[in-house]
Amino acid sequence: MYDVAIIGAGPAGASAAIFTAKAGKRTVVFDNDQSITRRAWVQNHYGIDSIDGPALVDKGKHQAQHFGAEIVSTKVNDIQKGSNGFKIETDAGDFEAQHVIFATGLWADLAEKIGLKTKPATEPRIKTIIDVDASGRTNIDGIWAAGTVAGVSVHTIITSGDGAKVAINVISEMNGERYVDHDVLRTN
Repeated sequence: MYDVAIIGAGPAGASAAIFTAKAGKRTVVFDNDQSITRRAWVQNHYGIDSIDGPALVDKGKHQAQHFGAEIVSTKVNDIQKGSNGFKIETDAGDFEAQHVIFATGLWADLAEKIGLKTKPATEPRIKTIIDVDASGRTNIDGIWAAGTVAGVSVHTIITSGDGAKVAINVISEMNGERYVDHDVLRTN
């Protein structure tokens, strides 16, 4: 069983995976290769002069894998709550996880299918978002949402930050105390 399953490998999903995997949580990311970032040219991301969307997505996935996240190229079809977490049904088979983070960008159809509360979006071209609290929690205990599908702006810097925020909250809940991930510059 995975500690955390993340649906979506764009900036929000990969960022969440970087934090959960780096924290030692067994993490799986489901990537259906539908991230809208794959169509972007990014010139407003902190620390990066410019980058094409596919390269940014690939860098995020690579970084998540570097810390131990497993990336599975597949579509998630259903999620069912069980006694110890969730059963995630995908085209690649079934997976189990204690927590699930939706980072599905423009798409809330799976969320609606499994009973997550949604609401109309306010961002241009986004129709529906998952109703979350300030921590990223949904109405189903153990399911969280981050990024555009959780109502934040589509800008990659904002969605990646939201993915990190939600991951920190998931890790904190799992650990029973506030989790902080600060790396320190090493000097010789």
